[in-house]
Amino acid sequence: MTALRQRLIEDMQVRNYSPRTVEAYVAAVAKLAKHFMRSPDQLTAEEVRAFQVDLLAKKPSWSQFNQVVAGLRFFFGTTLARAGVVEMLPYGKKPKRLPTVLSVEEVGQLLAAARPGRERVLLQTAYACGLRISELLSLQVTDIDSARMVVNVRQGKGAKDRQVPLSARLLAELRGWWCVHRRRPWLFCGARKAEPVSTSYVQRMCKQVVTRAKLRKPASMHTLRHSYATHLLEAGVDVVTLQKLLGHTSLSTTARYLHLSARQMQKMPDLLALPTQEKPEVKDA
Repeated sequence: MTALRQRLIEDMQVRNYSPRTVEAYVAAVAKLAKHFMRSPDQLTAEEVRAFQVDLLAKKPSWSQFNQVVAGLRFFFGTTLARAGVVEMLPYGKKPKRLPTVLSVEEVGQLLAAARPGRERVLLQTAYACGLRISELLSLQVTDIDSARMVVNVRQGKGAKDRQVPLSARLLAELRGWWCVHRRRPWLFCGARKAEPVSTSYVQRMCKQVVTRAKLRKPASMHTLRHSYATHLLEAGVDVVTLQKLLGHTSLSTTARYLHLSARQMQKMPDLLALPTQEKPEVKDA
């Protein structure tokens, strides 16, 4: 490992960045160095800008594009303290699209299509707790607190802990799962006992279940989280409480689910059904 890469990693570690962020930022800087076949600290601001333009020409998703930009901005702004280069690296404006949400019936259809055992329990836990896939796979057996009926989510996005309610039905499913697979520490162990099941495996599994369920909507693991949030709003849970359950820093992030809630939509008046205000006739004197 070069001294420059070590410095970059240490700069992120002292700021308590997650391992995934460290990996992504290091990969972004490595991609820049490979593009020019030179050490990135020798590049000019114009060269870095040209790399950004070339990256855009390859038509990555805006999330991928902005992740690379974030890594380069950190590298030049923090590790090299070259603010002038950071100014040449703007973020791309990400299109704002409403996420896919399954109805309660469609969630039931999806769960019914999952094979009994790990497939079904994984999907049930993701939906019943509204977890991100990384949070789901990081669950340990000790995180299930049946005495208080909560699930402890450790070090979620932003390195934050939180608690979510534990469904009695989910608890019964998890106990059944535990009776068959007593493998600590992870709730969902992978092929190796020391590691949880992989993200790629769960994503492939979910895709296969969606196909078997014959859903008309494009659904993923994150769709279950969107559905969880929307269904809670429709059940009467307030936005502030939902914000805490989802682990959002900003209330505005949670508020977007108001646009997805059928209950909220039904509250809107039908403008065409409103009585018209007819002007009174003016009679000649």
